[in-house]
Amino acid sequence: MTPEPTTEPTADDATLDVSDLDRHMGVPMRPGELKEPVALNDIRRWVQAMHYPNPLHYDERWAAESRWGEILAPLSFTVACDTSHGASPAQVGRIPGSHLIFGGDEWWFFGPRIRPGDSLVCHRMPYDYTVADTKFAGPTCFQRGDTLYINQRGERIALQRSTSIRYRVKQAKEKDLFGSEGSSGTGSGRSASEAPAASGEPEWTDEQLAELEARKLAFIEQIQSLGHDKRLFASVEEGDLLAEHVIGPHSLASFATEWRAYPMTIWGATAKGPTTVSAEELGYTKEMAGYEGDRRMERLNPELTDGAYYGPSRGHLQPRWARHVGMPRGYGYGASMGAWILDYVAAWGGEWATIAHSKASYRNPALTGDATILTGQVVEKRVERRRQHLAVVKVDMRNQDDAVMATATVEVELPAE
Repeated sequence: MTPEPTTEPTADDATLDVSDLDRHMGVPMRPGELKEPVALNDIRRWVQAMHYPNPLHYDERWAAESRWGEILAPLSFTVACDTSHGASPAQVGRIPGSHLIFGGDEWWFFGPRIRPGDSLVCHRMPYDYTVADTKFAGPTCFQRGDTLYINQRGERIALQRSTSIRYRVKQAKEKDLFGSEGSSGTGSGRSASEAPAASGEPEWTDEQLAELEARKLAFIEQIQSLGHDKRLFASVEEGDLLAEHVIGPHSLASFATEWRAYPMTIWGATAKGPTTVSAEELGYTKEMAGYEGDRRMERLNPELTDGAYYGPSRGHLQPRWARHVGMPRGYGYGASMGAWILDYVAAWGGEWATIAHSKASYRNPALTGDATILTGQVVEKRVERRRQHLAVVKVDMRNQDDAVMATATVEVELPAE
């Protein structure tokens, strides 16, 4: 979620202590690596958790008839091969009394795909940061860091540039941007019901849920109708619309399913940890610091290192701790929102296309009880050097109240013939 800056940085920014950050910029970090190679069911679990019904990534008969001849990972799975889903290089340095949420991701993909049996090493480097005043938390640090994914053959898979949003918990709670009922909408009149439940979640009628399920079929039909055929560059025109993709309503169960699709959340799965620095050393509040990612504690009491139970990540799945960090109720993962965008455009492009570049900004969180609707439009076509035929797709992600959750620009390389 990227809170909109309300002003340029001012002298008031001194109240957010970022003095420790400069010494980390441009300094390579310890790489991250999982112990086990990618397993077939890792890929299946991933697309299930990301609500991505593309049989290329879970059905062996469909995949055998594809250009690849086997199940392979979607591009979005790249982030699941890291030990911190891109967060580590974007949260270096101590900011006292702070917490972190995701603000966006930029991806460059280099061609090679991830298959079962592959092992990746993630090389990391902090990139830069800036401070601006936001409605969400006042002085807020927007920090970026790079993760380069390289497989066991030395091939570059992708480069991810993540943006983290680091803010003072006390300030966010005082500003209470989402209000006591936790609405992130704009009051457009398209909410699930006129009154939220006691938890602040919208209540959906059976008829509304049935309508959502019917709308989901458009995205599935787009995948099935293209099948193994090519979406040729010449067949695409500026102004073409992608089928909408409806996800949700979200729940603590669906967010837990997302969390468990990241292999880094499995006890003992990490060979090289996300960082050697504890959350407390980074400035997290005492209540949210915990031992997440601490490999020494994992050998003693692994539950204390599990982000679903303790530490910085528990606000996603535990409403009490969501409110503690300024969120109204359980909320989803920024890395998953990025995956939804990549999957959405990749499904439209088909198995002969590949995403070359994507830049996404997250504006509002996916909250429990809300639905997410992705729409897209082709806004440009061009041919670049090396005869790359690119279609540029603008993606818009909103909830049922028409609140903007994310925007993205995705460049897709399509086959010329």
